[in-house]
Amino acid sequence: MCLAIPGQIKEITAELDDTFRMAKVSFGGISKEVNLALVPEARVGDYVMVHVGVAISRVDEEEARKTFTYLKQMGEVDELEDGG
Repeated sequence: MCLAIPGQIKEITAELDDTFRMAKVSFGGISKEVNLALVPEARVGDYVMVHVGVAISRVDEEEARKTFTYLKQMGEVDELEDGG
């Protein structure tokens, strides 16, 4: 099954232009480098849904927290919590 995981943008780490950007995104305390090309409107502090290292949409904080909680209950975020 393919899942998108919610995370919060903590820092823009590379910016070629308004479209081609990379960011440090936090997933429950674990940070990963994420491509922001599909969400050019995303800014530091925003929550995004991430699939295979690419942010695919913005979501509000409440929705991100609910989704992360459901994924934890299903055991789908164990890899992130284990530092993987």
